[in-house]
Amino acid sequence: MHARFPDFRLGKVLATSFTATLTERRGNAVERIPTPQRLVDWLAVNGLAVESCTTAQLELAWELRESIHAALTAAAIQDALPASAVQVINDCSIQGRAAAVLTPESNRRWRLTSASCVEDALGVIAADAISIIAGERDGKLALCASPTCQAAFFDTSQSRTRRWCDMNTCGNRQKKARFNANQHKNPDRQSDR
Repeated sequence: MHARFPDFRLGKVLATSFTATLTERRGNAVERIPTPQRLVDWLAVNGLAVESCTTAQLELAWELRESIHAALTAAAIQDALPASAVQVINDCSIQGRAAAVLTPESNRRWRLTSASCVEDALGVIAADAISIIAGERDGKLALCASPTCQAAFFDTSQSRTRRWCDMNTCGNRQKKARFNANQHKNPDRQSDR
């Protein structure tokens, strides 16, 4: 019987979508890439298709993911970047071989060759994280307001005041919890309707 994996939480920013492959870090953590094949699947969904992945490559991906998470979190709270995280991000960026290509819609996409491997895809993710942390992109790093999540995300909204990494999960969960708390405080409001 095939085990069902949790859905990927896809966003518009590659590096933060990658860190979202482990969610609810401060609660009951949900691992969304628990197997090498699942990493291959995630990379394909994000335009970084590779043919295969070993257990060692999956472990490298987890190390990069946690390093990006640590660096993004530090940058979001304007703290010093952890030296070990910076080293992992830089090492992965250097090892990757991918080309930036321009689409007809004037967007940059990364292209891997048919001989590309997981390290090449991880290099693209590391480069994306570097561009965010270095302030090269228009947006603001923030931490999710959910106490069980607190994921770093890149806020590109006009006001730069987003509170949650994902409105469909963390945002709705927090709003529902607040609504239920208010219902328990004011049970008479329910009967007035």
